[in-house]
Amino acid sequence: MRRRLGICAGLLVVLLAPLAALPAFGGKAGSEELAVRAILETVKAFRTVYSKGVIEQVRKAGMAPSENWRTEDHTIMLNAQFVKAAGAEIQEFELGLVGLAPLFQSNQPKTKAETDALKKLESSPELKVITFADGNQFKGMAADYAIVQGCADCHNTHPNSTKKNWKQGDLMGAIVVRIKK
Repeated sequence: MRRRLGICAGLLVVLLAPLAALPAFGGKAGSEELAVRAILETVKAFRTVYSKGVIEQVRKAGMAPSENWRTEDHTIMLNAQFVKAAGAEIQEFELGLVGLAPLFQSNQPKTKAETDALKKLESSPELKVITFADGNQFKGMAADYAIVQGCADCHNTHPNSTKKNWKQGDLMGAIVVRIKK
């Protein structure tokens, strides 16, 4: 099972890596935004498939997602860990998760512009993606919702959670892409 997950993460990296080169193609205005939007759409699709397909199927087989999947038998990584693990494999740009009420400090917004973008996503549910320049980086954020009830349940019971009333469909934060200009 762990080998299959490694293959899934590897496939995500292979699909995303060429997108990082888009800004370098002629330096055309808007190419950073195109790259960021393409990356975010791809990551959202992989995360949704992982959440609804992989995790639900392994539950039927008697396994469960766990934060401690590396040390616990019969477990697999959480969907957030899947995104972060794929992001750790990418050298050309940053891929991660951010939130206003994250479980871990590493998922805090890095700048005021990121905090403002998260607040804008939160206050405007019709927005699905925000792109913006921030210092020497071009960034994009895709609204990240509790895709299944298990996402909300995990956050509600996690000892680091500052919010205990998450529901399926709630905006939990964002998938973030950061590309150097």
